[in-house]
Amino acid sequence: MTGLPTTDEMFDLRMSESAKPLYEQVVAFVAAEVEPVTAEFFRLGADRTERWSWAPGQLELLDGLKAKAKAAGLWNFFLPDADTGEGLSNLDYAYIAAELGKNPIASECLNCSAPDTGNMEVLERVGTPEQKQRWLAPLLAGEIRSAYAMTEPDLASSDAKNISCRAEPRYDEWVINGEKYYISGAGDPRCKILIVMVQTSPDGPAHLRQSQILVPTDTPGYEVLGPMSSARTTPPRPHAPALHLDCRVPADNVLLGEGRGFEISQVRLGPGRIHHCMRSIGAAERAIGMLAMRGLTREAFGKRIANLGKNTEVIARARVEIEAMRMMVLKARRRHGRARQPRGPRLGQRRQGDGARAGVPHHRRGHPDPRRHRRVPVDAARRPLRLPAHRCARLTDRTRCTGSSSPLTQLGGGGTVL
Repeated sequence: MTGLPTTDEMFDLRMSESAKPLYEQVVAFVAAEVEPVTAEFFRLGADRTERWSWAPGQLELLDGLKAKAKAAGLWNFFLPDADTGEGLSNLDYAYIAAELGKNPIASECLNCSAPDTGNMEVLERVGTPEQKQRWLAPLLAGEIRSAYAMTEPDLASSDAKNISCRAEPRYDEWVINGEKYYISGAGDPRCKILIVMVQTSPDGPAHLRQSQILVPTDTPGYEVLGPMSSARTTPPRPHAPALHLDCRVPADNVLLGEGRGFEISQVRLGPGRIHHCMRSIGAAERAIGMLAMRGLTREAFGKRIANLGKNTEVIARARVEIEAMRMMVLKARRRHGRARQPRGPRLGQRRQGDGARAGVPHHRRGHPDPRRHRRVPVDAARRPLRLPAHRCARLTDRTRCTGSSSPLTQLGGGGTVL
């Protein structure tokens, strides 16, 4: 059939030539502007009395970086629509998302952080002109933050058919009653709007019972109960539980139409989960760089730690796993233009963690045959990985680190830099 990509095109995972200058700008901006003040950002918040609040100076520092990024045109990369974003393909943005994931505040500085990215994508795709003017415009400008409320206590929210937070029509309003929790960003004082998954037709077909409704945070009846601690939450960015008690919003706050909640979720979940995965891969790149640096700058028993015992193997295995995850995510983006479920022990665990947090549907987990994703011997899963030193170095030479060259290139042994 004409119009379909060829096999070579489907598996060409390179960044497009047109996107490379933008990617290099992002790398340079993060290195020159964000990295030098990241430690100061966290230092400012180290001694605050209220753990989940912003300390004096933190928001001002973020706002300064955001102003510089916006002035440089490094803003809103996640939307493929050229009128509101950069017109990037999913594959091109994947590389930028991974780069932003290497720094804990870089995504927000370039207005590419969750949950705003997913909410903006939903509003851009299905919002009415009035909804876009009131909520999408200030989100795109980085003036406010948002949240997405789906997960509920006491039920398996990964199956969205279980959602019980009820919205009932009353005259020209929706009246919402129920409780949500693990709401990313709901505790941020800059959060002004939530997208809430609610049950609107309890007797309807299973996949037409849910709707998604815009709930401003100043709506009477909406209450944030307090911060929730979790392994993936960094102060002052808490998850939060929230109550909706006779919370009344206008009837036209419903997105796309009554009963179309599942349909909207497909708009949001595809790109959003892949964005999370790529940011996580970026964080993994930073972590393996720190691991290698530690191994190369400390000595024990007359050798660098990296060359002791199985430590070179540990670093090499980490590199192989990161590359396997990267390939799965990039293939999903290149082939389908939206997210598919990468199957692998690390990404599977990572994304099921997202599911527990955001209440998104769980898909089957899988442990792929190592032959499909690793260029190592077939029985590598059953015996130690003993790669030659020069191959270890080549496998690990993919991390950007501060300085003229990556410490990962120095793992060849004997002080050789490859």
